[in-house]
Amino acid sequence: MALESRKRYWIVLSLLTLAIVADQVIKIAVKTSMQLGEGIMVFGDWFQIRFIENNGMAFGMELFGKLFLTSFRMVAVCFLIYYLMRLLRSTTKPFGYIVCVTLVLAGALGNLVDCLFYGEIFSSSWGQVAEFVPWGSGYGSFMEGRVVDMFYFPLFTWPEWMPLIGGDIFFGPVFNFADACISCSVVALLIFYRDIIFKVDE
Repeated sequence: MALESRKRYWIVLSLLTLAIVADQVIKIAVKTSMQLGEGIMVFGDWFQIRFIENNGMAFGMELFGKLFLTSFRMVAVCFLIYYLMRLLRSTTKPFGYIVCVTLVLAGALGNLVDCLFYGEIFSSSWGQVAEFVPWGSGYGSFMEGRVVDMFYFPLFTWPEWMPLIGGDIFFGPVFNFADACISCSVVALLIFYRDIIFKVDE
């Protein structure tokens, strides 16, 4: 039986809030306790907290300029909010599908917060531990903040004899909780809900 409409709204709102809060708590904890480039071993060499910042998209990818990327994120977030509201009014979409879309939105919002505000409210992390500063006196301007990444899983290195990838780390990107929400949810959508992923109720 489908969950009641009101209950679905509250579950989605709670999940969205918890994911965004968790993402920001982790980022602020790292940014206000570590210098840029600093790393901490968690479980041997295969899981590290490594503080980096990037101007780009998920996993540090960079395309076009910073203002374009922030604007793109804002458009994507607006679309996802609209789409999620449509889904919540639907009685045909599986609730697991709605949860996945909710987590994609949470990840997009989490990284958007960095882009919009971090440059305004934090001092630089280069060579020092960042601090909160009065609005407008940070390292950058509105919409030009850098995304904070910290999770690093260099699980193993490919053997040198392998073509093209020999000597490279199996999974090299440093990412954050918001990136994980997006990527894990997209994978789940493609595996379990690929038949409805682009469908919206009339």
